[in-house]
Amino acid sequence: MGLKPNACWAATCLFNSKVRSQLDAFRTRPDTFSLGVCNGCQLMALLGWVAPLDDYTEETHNQGLFLDHNESGRYESRFPTVKILPSPAIMLQGMEGSVIGIWIAHGEGRFVFKNNSIHDSHKSKHLLPMAFVDDLGNPTMKYPLNPNGSPDGTCAVCSEDGRHLAMMPHPERCVLPWQWPWMPQEWKETTATSPWLRMFQNAHNWCLQN
Repeated sequence: MGLKPNACWAATCLFNSKVRSQLDAFRTRPDTFSLGVCNGCQLMALLGWVAPLDDYTEETHNQGLFLDHNESGRYESRFPTVKILPSPAIMLQGMEGSVIGIWIAHGEGRFVFKNNSIHDSHKSKHLLPMAFVDDLGNPTMKYPLNPNGSPDGTCAVCSEDGRHLAMMPHPERCVLPWQWPWMPQEWKETTATSPWLRMFQNAHNWCLQN
């Protein structure tokens, strides 16, 4: 097995002092935000931008989360259903409670927290804003509804201030109706976009205000 691209990117970011200082400056500025999707989610976890350990510093970048192989042992390309949970994530504001389909495409998407306290802390602070759900809208561990085996169906994590969001599903791949394998007929008749456009509208509006 060769080197993983996200590990190489993380090494470049962490061990090149110039790159690291530039990224840290961007991360801590109050007028910036970031979205890490799939490999970007893996990278943000490796950098400690989301789910950092309590002793995280700009020098150590100690991570409390990494993305492991799917429990199925397979690359998964599916259109599962997720529920958007209450959180400070700026890109998900106004979407809480939505239960909608979304594309996933990964072989290493299972959330593994370094210890239970990190998971429990993030859950209690509402920093796990999205979960795979069953037909009743409840977070699930059942395959293939949960395609990677992440605990509680978790598939996204955000920073405490909500500016940095990392997620394994691909909202950018299902903004338009033709990108969906199926959607309710009334949606097709009344809108030219899918609910996922709201994420990017939120980002635009946040930029205008900040």
